[in-house]
Amino acid sequence: MATRSLNSNRPADKYSSILNAAIKVFARNGFFNSKVADVAREAGVADGTVYLYFKNKDDILTSIFDEKMDLVINRLSEDFSKIDDPRDKLRHLIRSHLTWLGRDRNLAIVFQVELRQSTKFMEQFSTTKVAEYFGLIRQAIEDGQRRGIFRKSFNSKLATKILFGAIDEMVTNWILSPKRYDLASTAETVIDLFFNGVVEK
Repeated sequence: MATRSLNSNRPADKYSSILNAAIKVFARNGFFNSKVADVAREAGVADGTVYLYFKNKDDILTSIFDEKMDLVINRLSEDFSKIDDPRDKLRHLIRSHLTWLGRDRNLAIVFQVELRQSTKFMEQFSTTKVAEYFGLIRQAIEDGQRRGIFRKSFNSKLATKILFGAIDEMVTNWILSPKRYDLASTAETVIDLFFNGVVEK
């Protein structure tokens, strides 16, 4: 991945303001149609200031992903340490994911659309913070299998991808839908289908 910053002692507020400005600009104009100058203007800084913190536009994009995912992973890891039942861990993750992105439409657009149009990002997709995020899901699933809560016959790696895919699709559909609704409200459907399936018992 691109280096997050050229200055390890960066002022957090200036760095964050540039990232937040970039989220707005990339969501509004699209990553490829945006320029560093657009980000600088939105952040209220000179173009050269942006280059004190980031190598280029690609670095800004990947830094948005890394910074936001670090926050999410750290928060979920802390939450998971307080939850014993693996089912409750997965329920919490699903609700948290959809609530988090549902509160910031611009960030959701950058995550679901703009990042995935970046060849550099997609080439390293499996080695990014996504792998850590998948790890949290898989650990909960495998814990449930060891404890006899979940069936041992299914592949935990595949189940992780299926669960993430369902959550991910909810977000994509939300940003593309002409209707306006609460993204977090879809969490219970995802939870129900993942744990109970679609077959009438």
